Amino acid sequence: MTRSADEESLGPAAVPAVVPLRVAARLWARVALLSFGGPAGQIAVMHRLVVDEKRWVAEDRFLHALSFCMLLPGPEAQQLATYLGWLLHGVRGGVVAGTLFVLPGVAALLALSIVYALYGALGAVAALFYGLKAAVLAVVLQALVRVGARALGGPAAYAIASAAFLLIFFFAAPFPAIVVAAGLAGVLAAAAGDRTGRPADGAAPVVATGRDGLEWRDAAEPRSVAAVLRVGLICLVLWLLPVALLLALLGPDTVFSRIATFFATMAVVTFGGAYAVLAYVAQQAVATYGWLSPHEMLDGLGMAETTPGPLVMVLQFVGFMGAYRDPSALPPLLAGTLGGLLATWVTFLPSFLFVFVGAPFVEALRGNERLRAALSAITAAVVGVILNLAVWFALHVLFTATRPVRGFGLGFDAPFLASLDPAALVLSLAALVAVFRFRTGTIATFAGCALAGLALYGAGLIAPIR
Repeated sequence: MTRSADEESLGPAAVPAVVPLRVAARLWARVALLSFGGPAGQIAVMHRLVVDEKRWVAEDRFLHALSFCMLLPGPEAQQLATYLGWLLHGVRGGVVAGTLFVLPGVAALLALSIVYALYGALGAVAALFYGLKAAVLAVVLQALVRVGARALGGPAAYAIASAAFLLIFFFAAPFPAIVVAAGLAGVLAAAAGDRTGRPADGAAPVVATGRDGLEWRDAAEPRSVAAVLRVGLICLVLWLLPVALLLALLGPDTVFSRIATFFATMAVVTFGGAYAVLAYVAQQAVATYGWLSPHEMLDGLGMAETTPGPLVMVLQFVGFMGAYRDPSALPPLLAGTLGGLLATWVTFLPSFLFVFVGAPFVEALRGNERLRAALSAITAAVVGVILNLAVWFALHVLFTATRPVRGFGLGFDAPFLASLDPAALVLSLAALVAVFRFRTGTIATFAGCALAGLALYGAGLIAPIR
C-alpha cells in the first residue's frame, strides 16, 4: 500500500538508544565547558570528544552533519551539537545537546557583562583568557590536521579545500557562493569518477560501540513529514512569540523591541558563520542604534572569543549594553540582563528549527549519490574554512596589530610583524608541543595555559587589558 506524504519515512527508524540520555548529557556539558575559540575551536573539541574519544559518532556521520550545518545561517557549532544530539536521541537529545552547548557561555558572558558594566574589564580575568587562547590555537590546529586527513579523499577534494581557503581568506569571497560552487564541483567530480571524500557509510541505520562499551543506534526522530512540521512549528512559535508580544505591548521604538527584531533578523541571514556577520552587527549596534562604543564592541568580542560557547554570543553582550544604557523604568542591571537574554533567545532558537526540520530530510537522502558527492565537496570546502579560521585566530593570538590589505580584488588582514607577542608565541608553541608531541588532554592543556596566563600577568610580563 502506498503511504501518504505525511507518513513518508524521513531518516533511520527510531530505536531506543542504549547510551542513556543522561550519559550523553554529561558529555554535551563537557563539550560546552571546553568549547573555546570560536567555531573552529568548538568543532575541534566536539570532534575530539564525540568522534575520537567516545566513538559514539562515526567520522563520516560527523562530516555529513558538519557539511549540512555549514549550509545553515547561524552558529554552525551549536547546530552541529544539536544535530548530533538529535542523531543519538531524537528531538530530546537535540534539545539537550544544543541547549547545554550555549548555557556555559550564556552564564559566563552575562557575569562578565555585569562586571564590565559596573567596573570595566578586570586584568586577572583577561589574563586567564589570554592563556586559554594559546590552548585553543593548538586544539584548532589539531582538529584541522585530523579532519583534513580524514575528509580529503582525492585530488579534487584537496583542490576544493585549497580554493575555498584562498577565496575566503585572501579575497573575502562570500561563504554561500563558496558552498554552492563546492557542491557543484563535487557533483561534476563524481560524474568524472573522482571522489571528493572518503567512502560513506550508506543510508542504513548505524550501530556503533563506543570506547566505554556502550552501544547506540540512530534515534533520528521524528520520522514523518507531519511530525517534522509539528516540531518545526513549535520552534517557530517559541522563537517569534516573544518578538510579537514585545511589538504589541511596547511598540516598535523601545530598546527591547529593537533588540528582538534586529537579532531575530540576524539569526536568519548570518550565512558563513559569526565572522561573516560581526562587522555588520558592530556597525549597526554602534553607528545606527548607539548601544555601545567601538571600543566596547571590541571588548565584547574579546570576551566572547575567550568564553565557552559560540562566538555570536557577543550578541548577548550587545543586547545587555543596549538595554543597560536605556533601561526605561527598570533598574539598569535588570534591564541589561533581560536585554542580553532576549538577544540570546532570538539568536539561537532558529538553530533548533533549522536542524529539526532539515536534518531528517538530509538523513533520508544520505544514500543519494549526487547529494553525497555534493556534501563531500562541501566538507572539503569546510576544511578550507577551518584553515581560514585557524589562520585568522592565529593572527589575533600571536600579533597585537594587523593592517587591512585591499586592492586588486584582495581583502584580508596582514599582521604587523613588529607586533608579535613573544609571550603568546611561547605559550602557543608549548600548547602545540603538549597536544601533538605528548598528546595532552584538552582539559589539561586548557588548564595549564590558563594558569600560565595568570602567572605571566602576575609577574608583570603581559598586560592584556587596555
